[in-house]
Amino acid sequence: MELVDSHAHNIVPLDSSFPFINSLSEATGHALAFSPHSLSFKRNLRDIAQLYGTESSLDAVEQYRRSFGLQDIGSKCFEAAGISAILIDDGLKLDKKHDLQWHKNFVPFVGRILRIERLAEEILEGEMPDRSTWTLDVFTETFLRSLRSYPFKIVTKIYMVIFYFSLICGLKKCHAPLIANEIVGLKSIAAYRSGLEINPHVTKEDAEAGLSEVLQSGKPVRVANKSLVDYIFTLSLAVASQFDLPLQIHTGFGDKDLDLRLSNPLHLRKILEDKRFSSCPIVLLHASYPFSKEASYLASVYAQVYLDFRLAIPKLSIHGMISSVKELLELAPIKKVMFSTDAYATPETYYLDLSDLSIAEAIEAAKDIFARNAIQLYKIDIGRKPFDSKASESPSCMIGTNIQEDGVSLVRIMWVDTSGQHRCRVVQKKRFDDVVKKNGIGLTFACMAMSSAADAPSAGTNLTGTGEIRLMPDLLTVRKIPWKKQEEMVLADMHLSPGEPWEYCPREALRRVSRLLKDEFNLVMNAGFENEFFLLKKLEREGKEENWVPIDSKPYCSSSGFDAISTLFQEIIAALNALNVPVEQLHAEAGNGQFEMALGHSACTYAADNLIFSREAVRAVANKHELLATFVPKYALDDIGSGSHVHLSLWQNGKNVFTASDASSQHGMSKVGEEFMAGVLAHLPSILALTAPLPNSYDRIQPNTWSGAYWCWGKENREAPIRTACPPGVPTGLVSNFEIKCFDGCANPHLGLVAIAAAGIDGLRNHLPLPEPIDENPATLDGKLLRLPTSLSESVEALENDNVLREIIGEKLFIAIKGVRKAEIDYYSRNKEAYKQLIHRY
Repeated sequence: MELVDSHAHNIVPLDSSFPFINSLSEATGHALAFSPHSLSFKRNLRDIAQLYGTESSLDAVEQYRRSFGLQDIGSKCFEAAGISAILIDDGLKLDKKHDLQWHKNFVPFVGRILRIERLAEEILEGEMPDRSTWTLDVFTETFLRSLRSYPFKIVTKIYMVIFYFSLICGLKKCHAPLIANEIVGLKSIAAYRSGLEINPHVTKEDAEAGLSEVLQSGKPVRVANKSLVDYIFTLSLAVASQFDLPLQIHTGFGDKDLDLRLSNPLHLRKILEDKRFSSCPIVLLHASYPFSKEASYLASVYAQVYLDFRLAIPKLSIHGMISSVKELLELAPIKKVMFSTDAYATPETYYLDLSDLSIAEAIEAAKDIFARNAIQLYKIDIGRKPFDSKASESPSCMIGTNIQEDGVSLVRIMWVDTSGQHRCRVVQKKRFDDVVKKNGIGLTFACMAMSSAADAPSAGTNLTGTGEIRLMPDLLTVRKIPWKKQEEMVLADMHLSPGEPWEYCPREALRRVSRLLKDEFNLVMNAGFENEFFLLKKLEREGKEENWVPIDSKPYCSSSGFDAISTLFQEIIAALNALNVPVEQLHAEAGNGQFEMALGHSACTYAADNLIFSREAVRAVANKHELLATFVPKYALDDIGSGSHVHLSLWQNGKNVFTASDASSQHGMSKVGEEFMAGVLAHLPSILALTAPLPNSYDRIQPNTWSGAYWCWGKENREAPIRTACPPGVPTGLVSNFEIKCFDGCANPHLGLVAIAAAGIDGLRNHLPLPEPIDENPATLDGKLLRLPTSLSESVEALENDNVLREIIGEKLFIAIKGVRKAEIDYYSRNKEAYKQLIHRY
């Protein structure tokens, strides 16, 4: 049986100062003299002597080691142990330790586990560039920059996490190249420093004080202050969550440097209950002995908790090992238990005599524990499938069976096209894990040339059925579908080949423009959407289905209207919570059967993704209740329309810099905010070609309908297309964001935000002035104010003449957008009643 060693340390050369006797005992000083008299020492020495064919004495074994050399004894130990992959925490200080690459002399795969406390100490050991004293902000930024420089195996968009940190730490957003095949997990030794009762909400003030205390202790730096340890732990856990990296945590016994009372994994409850980190796999190391029962309990009740155990626990007798493993498996699911040696310094510590194991009675469980679970959790590739020699006879023995332990059998790979339609390809879970994650799935070039009227390439897009891209799943967006328990969904990027983004990819376009905003102005655009939609029911007469009609005719914010449908919304909210999509509020809207749901704001790339997930959830839950949810701008021409209003703000180093610094500002905005919004206002007619993408969109954008029909802006003016907002909690005289009303549910959210960000960048580059606000109904100023485009034709014409948007969006994508929009114009001008079918597409 081949094993995956999920946690070990570097081997040292024979001339290292590390004494071989410490391979058999963790005792030091005078206590080491008693170690040879322990049962575990005698057993381990006997096992190694049998492997080498020497007498069972320390002198004989050490003589063998000197005679045959490290390469020979290493090969013998790894071959005997049957280890095919090792994950090494190289943060353990050892004299002359070999690097990770050297260990590949013995196994085909070596992954790295990054010890976070050691990384922090290495940073603080160094000097500040200007030789000043470390501050928490500078340390954190340096910590993240150092972390960014490491190659993570599964991460393809590291900048997304760095931005995440900018939200919680007040730091600059950073970017990193696409790199792979190195770090497979993080590790914390907080148990050794201040214990496992981690405070996930440690304040920056406490962390700053902790940093000061650590620095005052001098060098070598040792991070032991609880507040600083908790701070580093929480930041690193956020990284692990965003990168989908497991975080290993030392639990249970250790050397005398550890307070055993504080290493009980039950102390981790605050972390495990924190919803921010609920999706991050946490691995409790060393069977948590003597807290094995507690660890087993945690693995049984927390989905994110996994267990690690070492059979040759050096402190235990055989009976003790068996008892510990039994306690570990009493409650913990087999699929969440992994094996490790915790080996260090010598090849002998990797060697394991399996004669005491009885796995014949539970061969499949053993295969999971010893290899499969680790391969799947750490996403490693050892170049072959474990147990290939015999297990292939039984499909149930193979890694990645079609129905996984969690019941997932299908995965939807999703994208939103130029016309704003949600589409997906579906693969079996096994194929997703084995093939699609790495290689994607094929899709025609024509996918970005389709209109709402035809699943065929539109003329004038320069895209045809010739040529193929790869839909590459963004693993940061994998979500288990709450309303389909056996399915997952994941948003896809469009690549020409894996690692080479396609110029037409909407998600990549938004990232590119966001990088431009960040690189030129050190700004991040946050966005939050308001989803408006109609809930329709089938109207049947005499058993014959007629058509879809609104579920009610209740007025705006009707309490009875919401009460009648609250059960459905409870399901929607539960689904969105499961998808990590924040919902701030919801209410009945003014249209018949119309409702609104406001989402929380986040970085625009995340906000666009969340909008897609929210639309999926609303439609799916409604369908479950035999209702049809539609985001069409103008479902009924004689009723109010539905929008997807977007609220926007600018952030820098974790602070909202759209807001003025004080109330002396004329409009409550900063200079940066005014210039950015002025750019958006200046380009608004052409922006509409992306945010109001259908002829039906312009049936909605009419005066006196709160949709923003005139080319202006206003302070809390809901008839203006751009409205500055001062929500509760914002000081009087200041504004926190601005709202764009002419954005609807047929728009591709990524492309809409691309246009808005591009316009804002133009405003910043050219310091565009903001005109005076309109503080009355713009319709009363008809003739004095210009109308925004009244048709898609007009907005497309404005777009064609907008060289700024053309340049920033990119010529190829720009042409494709125009071609699709012109196809919409042509089709709906010839088919006046065709808009009625849009409820089945949006």
